[in-house]
Amino acid sequence: MSSLKADARFILSATSPAQFPNLRLPEFAFLGRSNVGKSSLLNVLAGVRKLAKVSAQPGRTQAVNFFTISDTFTFADLPGYGFAKVPIHVQQSWKSLVEAYLVQRQQLALSFILLDARRGWMDKDLELREWLLHQGRPFLVVATKIDKLNQSELHRGLAAIRRQNDGSEPVPFSAITGQGAREIWQAIKTAKTR
Repeated sequence: MSSLKADARFILSATSPAQFPNLRLPEFAFLGRSNVGKSSLLNVLAGVRKLAKVSAQPGRTQAVNFFTISDTFTFADLPGYGFAKVPIHVQQSWKSLVEAYLVQRQQLALSFILLDARRGWMDKDLELREWLLHQGRPFLVVATKIDKLNQSELHRGLAAIRRQNDGSEPVPFSAITGQGAREIWQAIKTAKTR
C-alpha cells in the first residue's frame, strides 16, 4: 500500500458535530482505549510515519481527526477512552462527541474497535461493542501490540478476545512489523464496495 503515501492527507480536527466535514466518501472510524495504538495503526495503513500524531501520554486525541486517503475514502480517528488523566466533564464531552459521530455519519462504512492484545476486552470496550451492535453499525475487532507477546500469550489473548466477540476472529496487528495491515485493507475494500 506504499502507493498511498502521497495521497494521505489530514483534513481537520472536529471538537463538535458542527465541525464534521461534509465529505461524500466512505468513512472508516478507529475507536479504542487511550494508548491502544490508534495513531500508529493509522500511520501504518496510510504509509506515512507522522500522519496521525503518536503520543506516549494517553488521552491526547481530544477531537475527531479526519484524514482522506487517495481521495477515495476517509479515516476518522476518534478520541480514546479509559485512563486519560482528564477531568470528568472533558471525558463526558468526548463521549458525547463520539456518540454524535457514530449516530450521525451516514457515510460511515465500518468501525474498527482496537484492543490491546495483552489486555483484551475491558468494560468500556464491551460497552462500545454493545452500543455498535444496538445501533446496527458494522465493526471489526483489531488486536494491537501483538509484537509484545510470545506465541503462547498471543494464542491465549486472541482466543479470549474471540470468545467475547461471539466467536468472530480479531485481526492481529503490529505497528512494528505491519502484520495485519493487509487484512485491515481487505476489510476496508470489502466494506467500501457494499
